[in-house]
Amino acid sequence: MCGIAGFFSNDINFEVNDKYRKILVQMKKSLYHRGPDDSGIYLKEHCGFAHTRLAIRDVKYGRQPMKRTINNNDYVIVYNGEIYNTDILRKELKRAGWHFESKSDTEVILLLFLQYGPEFVKKIDGIFSFAIYDSSHAILYLYRDQFGIKPLFYTFVKEDNAIVFGSEVKALFEYGKIDAVVDRDGLNEVFGVGPARQPGNAVFKGIKELKPGNYLTCSKYGVISKEYWRLESRYHEDSYERTIEKTKYLLEDAVVRQMVSDDEVPICTFLSGGIDSSLVSSICAAKLKEEGKRLSTYSFDFTGNEKYFKANSFQPSQDAPYAKKMVDYLGTEHKILNCDYEIQANLLYESIDSHDLPCMADIDSSLIFFCREVSKKHKVVLTGECADEIFGGYPWFHREKFLKCNTFPWTPDLSPRKQLMKPDVLEVLNMDEYVKKAYESAVKEVDILPWENKIEADRRRISYLNIRFFMQTLLNRMDRTSMHSGLEARVPFADKQLVQYVFNIPWDMKARNDMVKNVLRQAARGRVPNEVLFRKKSPYPKTYNPYYEKLLINRLKNDLKNGAPILQIIDEKKLTAFMEGEKDYGAPWYGQLMAGPQMLAYLIQINYWLNKYKIKIQI
Repeated sequence: MCGIAGFFSNDINFEVNDKYRKILVQMKKSLYHRGPDDSGIYLKEHCGFAHTRLAIRDVKYGRQPMKRTINNNDYVIVYNGEIYNTDILRKELKRAGWHFESKSDTEVILLLFLQYGPEFVKKIDGIFSFAIYDSSHAILYLYRDQFGIKPLFYTFVKEDNAIVFGSEVKALFEYGKIDAVVDRDGLNEVFGVGPARQPGNAVFKGIKELKPGNYLTCSKYGVISKEYWRLESRYHEDSYERTIEKTKYLLEDAVVRQMVSDDEVPICTFLSGGIDSSLVSSICAAKLKEEGKRLSTYSFDFTGNEKYFKANSFQPSQDAPYAKKMVDYLGTEHKILNCDYEIQANLLYESIDSHDLPCMADIDSSLIFFCREVSKKHKVVLTGECADEIFGGYPWFHREKFLKCNTFPWTPDLSPRKQLMKPDVLEVLNMDEYVKKAYESAVKEVDILPWENKIEADRRRISYLNIRFFMQTLLNRMDRTSMHSGLEARVPFADKQLVQYVFNIPWDMKARNDMVKNVLRQAARGRVPNEVLFRKKSPYPKTYNPYYEKLLINRLKNDLKNGAPILQIIDEKKLTAFMEGEKDYGAPWYGQLMAGPQMLAYLIQINYWLNKYKIKIQI
């Protein structure tokens, strides 16, 4: 795990208080999942920083926290992420007269801050969350990347007049004065919006997550949040042919830029056999071939799926045959990873450990297993995540009932969630109203252009919601499961230039001739064989083994026998009836993957979460 944590206060001199060094050690330990130590810690005056590292760039000299002292003033950074335009920025700083003590991107970020001030973040291309302390002015800055790929949570401790922050919520609890409380809004996030979350909402009462594309300034004058980047609605000037050409360039450029790592840290890709991962793998393979290297690829499946798989409108085919076509086409060094249903069920709990929140149930737990297996040989992986969000690959972009649903289209009906809850809890939560307000608040952020008709405006709103909500959930899943496993996942489709450009491509280009993700398919010509290029979308695989469902039911029943805390919210009789009924694998209650069995897994996760953090429910 790689992460950052720390605290800042103008009222406390941390330098002379050994208590706070012990707190920092515990915060670092909570991030690292290993034994405590004093390395990776900075403690002075009003600020304390802790850091754990997954070394990808400048393995030898890139330790953190990193400090630059000028005129006896410290400027300190702790950073989690990867900056893809490091070399360009390094040259710019050298021209400005700065000297370097390492080859790490961490030092580049710190010197950019010293050269340009707080708004320097607009120059950065990458995935990141970081904190910078300016001791000369006693100011703390917190930053997060444009799409929130790297997490960053924070809260305020009134009695110390302090802000406490960390890559994980669990690190905040180590401060000692922060309680694990979930109120009405938090329960609505878990049961009404979840496993997605509203941007900035961390579910726990009093804890926030820094919004994507924002930075926070903390000083004796107060705390100010500033937005430095947002999606913009613009007129699309390019012709159809130019649009395909530019999309191809932007994607290939994003992939190549994200292949950066030290020579001793080789990259690999996830290869499902769908167009998204196949295209990323194809670009990587070609680039490595120029260097006389061979790409390593991985695909995933579940034990027993060859026997139990059931095709449906959301998952029409299995991946294995298409992945094999791509392996033969690219000549990669390929490995198929299989997860059995018991491992998948066992890791439901560890996926909570990696998120500190309920997540995408077995979709997360299986990904932890796959990432852990990949990390045995590789530390960096490129994935095909997020293409559907920006190119319009999901059913809700195409079906009228979703376009007119006036709510989050991946959760058009709250009844599967509400059917198991206690009536008095439902009355207090008023879940329908909460979700309605969350939806309306989100769509208010979208700028509709004056010449767009109603259906075009609806598609723009859905596109925006997908990027700000649904894509955020998948990016969070990918980052937390991979980093928890010692693997750094990179997502070229979430490149800010590519997303901004594709966001404004008209629908008649995106889906010309009723072709789903048409612009992407046309841009991929020559990179992947036609069987893959025109394959109907099939999402991340899941198990169809009926024994998995039976295992979940037995575990949930055992939880109920042991005074399950979830019974504060869920009606036991309704839950028992649900467990005894037949589960629908083809009618998802969230997205395309989370159907009946995943509801069971989600409830198991919620119960474990409530129990692990000794959460107090206040409604």
